This record gives sequence, structure tokens and C-alpha cells, in this order.
Amino acid sequence: MGKYEVTQGEYEAVMGDNPSNFNGVPWEGGPDYGINLSRPVEEVWWDDAVAYCAALTQLERAAGRIPANCVYRLPTEAEWEYACRAWTSTRFSYGDDPGSTNLTNYAWYQDNSDRQTHPVGQKLPNPWGLHDMHGNVWEWCQDWINVYPGGIAVDPQGPAIPLPTWGSGRVFRGGSWGDWENWSNSRDCRSACRGYYHFTGDRHYDIGFRPVLAPGQ
Repeated sequence: MGKYEVTQGEYEAVMGDNPSNFNGVPWEGGPDYGINLSRPVEEVWWDDAVAYCAALTQLERAAGRIPANCVYRLPTEAEWEYACRAWTSTRFSYGDDPGSTNLTNYAWYQDNSDRQTHPVGQKLPNPWGLHDMHGNVWEWCQDWINVYPGGIAVDPQGPAIPLPTWGSGRVFRGGSWGDWENWSNSRDCRSACRGYYHFTGDRHYDIGFRPVLAPGQ
């Protein structure tokens, strides 16, 4: 799994454009956020994230940096949570922190974000060295949303096709600087928190992604 969320610079280098809201002046009369390509890319829908992973796979194979039988892809929801928790079972990867008093050391969220994203890697990593697993931007996962199965399950994945009762929602994880309706609070940044959108074509300025490198075709 990527150590950081995909940055604007990385996305632009692979895809040739930068759709991010937090890049310069996003609209006439709006604030000037400056140009900092170390911020996480956002305003990417799920399909954009999948396309980036496919393009990155082709580039890395051509350069001989990954085996021919490996691909970059979005993590499953279970893979994402496993990596976020890093062998912990607490509310956050660094502990339960009931009052969320230490969250500011690990995440950009409602209380400290100044209503914008921030360059990746500025906050402390989780025990496995992964940064911004809590906060900054939500991260797309591979799965359709579904209720969890009962009992014990290893890497449970969403349905192969969207369920009518849940709509066509793709999962995202991790919390953000703010969310689609309200500022993202500490509860949204918990390791177990889940979110989803009904349409894979939704673009929002608080959702990005990070890929995993895995065996595949």
C-alpha cells in the first residue's frame, strides 16, 4: 500500500491533468490556495482512481519496476482497514483516545484543517509507517458498499454488483479535512468508520485515494 495518499503531482504525472479544487484559484473570485503539488489529489471520482491505477501499472511495467504479474489497484475495504489499524484494535491506530485529544498529531480534520487539504506526510504515521490514514482526504476503496457478514470473515468484500437495497455505492474510508455535508469530525477519522457514495461519477474535494500493489493479471 502507498505510504501516502496520491498527490496532485503524482496524479498529474500519470494522467496529464490535475482536477483538484485545492490548486491555485479554483473558481472566479474564490480563494487562492497556491500551487502545492504535495497536497493529495481530490475531485477524483472512483472511475478516475481506477484509471490511474491501470495507467500506473502500464508505466511501471514498461520501466521494469514491477513484475509482469502484479498490478496497482484500489484496496478492498478490508485491506484498507487492516493497513490502517496496523495490528491495533483501538478506535484509532495510535490508541482509543476517548476525547480525541491526540488526533491532531495524526490527522487533518475539522479542528485543525483550516477548511482545506494539506501536503501529505506532515502528520505522524501509524505503526506501519503509513501517513494520513486518518484525515486529510477520504480514500476510495474497491468495494461496493454492503452490510458486514456475520461471524468471522477473512478479507470480506462487497458484492460483485451493487445491491438494490444499498444503491450503487462505492466505499471510502479514513475521514478528511471536511466531508460532503459537514466538517469531518474526529468520529469520522476512526479506523472503523465507513462512508460511500451512490454514484461512482461523484467528484468531491474531500475524497482521494492510495493504491496497493498486488498480484493480478
